[in-house]
Amino acid sequence: MKYFTIEELCASETARRRGIDNTPPDALAGKLQTLIEQLLDPIRTVWGAPIVVNSGYRCPALNAAVGGVPTSQHLRGEAADITAGSPAENRRLFDKIVELQKAGKLAFDQLIDESGYKWLHISYRAGANRNQTLHLK
Repeated sequence: MKYFTIEELCASETARRRGIDNTPPDALAGKLQTLIEQLLDPIRTVWGAPIVVNSGYRCPALNAAVGGVPTSQHLRGEAADITAGSPAENRRLFDKIVELQKAGKLAFDQLIDESGYKWLHISYRAGANRNQTLHLK
């Protein structure tokens, strides 16, 4: 892991404030490592500038606290919400990730533009990626 860590994907200000233990079960550590190795580190390498993880793994209590859906891939260690710093930069990052996918350089399950590029949701499901892009208002 070159740029991101499992600990970074589990860090949460909401969890800290509310006293929620957001430590992932051992069974999910491999999925978080795969998310980093298959998506986050390669994207950061090509992007050439910092990318911040706003939300990665969420235990059920944290997912409920932030209003996440019960089927969220964050619960399974398969997703991260990321930002390059601004909606304009996030739009450029979104386009770069799509370009990498179309060139066969990476595969993802979902890449979602959240709220006009306020942040990007990206997920990875080993052996079951759909390479789906969505724009949510």
